[in-house]
Amino acid sequence: MHSDFLASECVRRGEDARFHILPVPLEATVSYGKGTAQGPAAILEASQQLEDWDGQSCPLDEGIHTLAAVDCSGGVESALDRIEAATTGILAKGGLPVLLGGEHSATLGALRAIVRAQGEPVGLIQIDAHADLRDSYKGTPFSHACVARRAVDELSMPLFQFGCRAFCRAEAEFRQAHPAIHFLDAADFAEKGFPLQLLPPDFPRKVYVSFDVDGLDPAVIRATGTPVPGGPGWHDCLRFVEQAIKGRQVLGLDVMELAPQAGDQVSDFAAAQLVYNLMGLVQRN
Repeated sequence: MHSDFLASECVRRGEDARFHILPVPLEATVSYGKGTAQGPAAILEASQQLEDWDGQSCPLDEGIHTLAAVDCSGGVESALDRIEAATTGILAKGGLPVLLGGEHSATLGALRAIVRAQGEPVGLIQIDAHADLRDSYKGTPFSHACVARRAVDELSMPLFQFGCRAFCRAEAEFRQAHPAIHFLDAADFAEKGFPLQLLPPDFPRKVYVSFDVDGLDPAVIRATGTPVPGGPGWHDCLRFVEQAIKGRQVLGLDVMELAPQAGDQVSDFAAAQLVYNLMGLVQRN
């Protein structure tokens, strides 16, 4: 098992690298399919098969440094504290944190570190089948189903969601009541495509990109805890990220909720390719 992302190609893996890979094998509040704790290792293993050229550039030229996996034992709240500390350490070295999940609640630890390090607003760009705007789910406000709600309520982050197609009435009402939450849901995108102006003009210049792999249609990645049909495709999602971050500074990103399944190398490799392609979008932005 390889411990470094794209170790087969990496030459420069020191802390002066731009991209710092942080594996977060968190599996504390999953509600359907299991296996997110194995997600980071599966992505790292599959990354050995990646090509260094992503189709337009070579993100590897920026340097990729892989850290040890965060200890995610002892419950979600203590894990979030350790994720926040690890992310703070990456920021102190001038690196761009790239989290590999792990369940989506892990994102909150990184967001806490990034928002607290900034003296200006930070926007959250979320690709996800689910809105993750529940105030609490199955007894905890730190569930994977609550991560966007915590970002809005706890960290006052403006939010843009793409590809959502599964959420409860309370989440829909919360969205409508909060003018800082914007969205392009899967059904609307399928019918109309991208609008001329994607993000509102007052959306923050500094952003964090959180990509739940179930945001993609399950035809692309099916190894995830709660797959939902009818999602946007591979190129749709990458085009969305490219447009959303244009002219903005990406402070961090993650790929969450891979739950590897025996015999499904397609999902593992697609998740690793997604991580690398997102780095490429940041590199070229």
